[in-house]
Amino acid sequence: MTGRPEILFPLFGALTKLDGVGPKTAQIFDGAGINKPRDLLFTLPLSGVDRHRRASIREVVAPAVATVAVTIGEHYPPKTRGRPYRVNVTDEQTSFQLVYFHVRGDYLQKLLPTGQKRVVSGKLEIFDSIAQMVHPDHVVTLEEATEIPAFEPVYALHAGISQKLMYRATRSARAMAATLPEWIDPALKKREKWPDWHDALAAAHSPKSATDLSPHDPARQRLAYDELLAHQLTLALARAVIRRAKGVPSQGTGALSKKVLGLLPYRPTAAQTRAIAEINADLGSQFKMNRLLQGDVGSGKTLVAFMALLAVVESGGQGVMMAPTEILARQHLEGLQPLAADAGIRLEILTGRDKGQQRAQKLAALASGEIAILVGTHAVFQKDVIFNDLRLAIIDEQHRFGVSQRMELGAKGASTDVLVMTATPIPRSLALAQYGDMDVSVLDEKPPGRKPVQTALVSTSRMDEVVEKLRHAVAEGRQAYWVCPLVEESEFIDMTAAQERFKQLRAALGEGVVGLVHGQMPPAEKDAAMARFIAGETKVLVATTVIEVGVNVPNASIMMIERAESFGLAQLHQLRGRVGRGAAASTCLLLYQAPLSETGKRRLEILRETEDGFKISEEDLAMRGAGDVIGTAQSGLPRFRIADLERQTALMATAQTDARALLNDDPTLETTRGQAARTLLWLMEQDKAIRLISVG
Repeated sequence: MTGRPEILFPLFGALTKLDGVGPKTAQIFDGAGINKPRDLLFTLPLSGVDRHRRASIREVVAPAVATVAVTIGEHYPPKTRGRPYRVNVTDEQTSFQLVYFHVRGDYLQKLLPTGQKRVVSGKLEIFDSIAQMVHPDHVVTLEEATEIPAFEPVYALHAGISQKLMYRATRSARAMAATLPEWIDPALKKREKWPDWHDALAAAHSPKSATDLSPHDPARQRLAYDELLAHQLTLALARAVIRRAKGVPSQGTGALSKKVLGLLPYRPTAAQTRAIAEINADLGSQFKMNRLLQGDVGSGKTLVAFMALLAVVESGGQGVMMAPTEILARQHLEGLQPLAADAGIRLEILTGRDKGQQRAQKLAALASGEIAILVGTHAVFQKDVIFNDLRLAIIDEQHRFGVSQRMELGAKGASTDVLVMTATPIPRSLALAQYGDMDVSVLDEKPPGRKPVQTALVSTSRMDEVVEKLRHAVAEGRQAYWVCPLVEESEFIDMTAAQERFKQLRAALGEGVVGLVHGQMPPAEKDAAMARFIAGETKVLVATTVIEVGVNVPNASIMMIERAESFGLAQLHQLRGRVGRGAAASTCLLLYQAPLSETGKRRLEILRETEDGFKISEEDLAMRGAGDVIGTAQSGLPRFRIADLERQTALMATAQTDARALLNDDPTLETTRGQAARTLLWLMEQDKAIRLISVG
């Protein structure tokens, strides 16, 4: 099947084919990201209104929605303009008023003829001790009363679209949906008691009570699973294509790595040893490696990465390590240089700063294979950078590099293995959503010698005390970072805040003790200020942003974060990870401005309770939502209409296992279930995945 299956055509047709949708409404829908009947099907109600018929309004406690049959009494048109139009009505037990503003009298005479019976439904309120219903939502004859649903679904609205229209349009879209073949594994479906696709849609759009609106309701869960399964099938297909791509097996001899490990002052952790073994197995296989190395702050990713680079060098190839910024690239260089010296191999850095003769010499040494390992920024992408035999590309901080860049880099070497490193612990559901096409290695223990960091919360009202304590610490020869608050509006305010704090600390601690870095400084000045701090000439470094502090200063053992409540959890965790790298016991002070909001307080308390980045990221996800945790704009996170990554983590994991198992048994999706899975991919607009099958 090369194109979209015919059974889905109606769902991908024009919105104007739906009941009540004209060209104008279709345009409004389009603005809300709904441009075909399929999109409406997957726009589920957010809440519902109980419109069960009652004998009298006495059965509800105002303010509340009531639905009752009434006999229409006297009309009271307004005496002056701007006053309401009132109509007396009586149910089985009592009378009340229907109230309308700015409505023509002749229209209301027709809608509510005196002496006749009607069913009205709307919000009942008490005003001046009179029960009244302002602009009822429904006014119908007794025969038409069945049209009012007992529990009416409420949709998220876009200006210009009413609930009535949404109700009609979604019903009409449902009528267009054919019964589709089942793509879910029968055993799973039975175990979870999930309905068929068609029935699930009907149930989700016609909830009977509030419990039917929960993400754990079987109908909603099934529809969420469909989305996740389509997404994971796409990633699994991409993974299968990569795995089919022949790699060059790089079987390390172990000579260099033995030498380096023998010279280390400590032994690698069990997690590091496990990750090294997983990577070596990938490098040695004839398939291309596509692996994510996830490690918390200070879990020792550098050593694992270097062992992978050594394995390809031992087998006669070259490796490259890329970082998003020059500061980070230079940091990798500093971390790797001593290890390369131990191994006796040539390691160089290439960034945008390399010019002329110097650059030409490096490029020549790279092309001849003299340079075994290259460290750099995205400058290594440039056309004139040619490797002798590039076998392994390591990318640091994945979320700055898109999938397309991952592929571009892979194209540099005929069959380059790719290892992506991230220091941002990502909750499992997000890792699966974002990196489901990759195999994952996790470093979840700290290397020996990393001391825990004491974390304390202190109100800014105790600033004088804090500065006094800092003075004592500096006198004892300790070094500290002082991170200034993040001011969203402008870098200029950030800068001013930092300069003010710098002046105050300089006055308190003495000339030459305090250094300053902020975003507006020329790079050379920034580097110089950093260098003075690294060398221990300055004892306190005042800094604005997190990134600038991405350096390794083992002697720095104090981290002050001013207005900590203005930072995200992940950022605070990363900042705290800058201390605790040396022999001294380290502390992190979170200075907050009282009063703290409930969530602000919870965030800072989580940091005080744990240093486990994975635990922190799970909490962060629960508090902020998926888009915020990794910054959706550049995250490549899929947009799900139904699935909820925060509450349905387990579903995502099941979908990954299921998708990989299905492709393992049926790589070209030819079986009955495979064909149904193709229909699912078309339904979920995963055309990319369909193309991947045809590539196969």
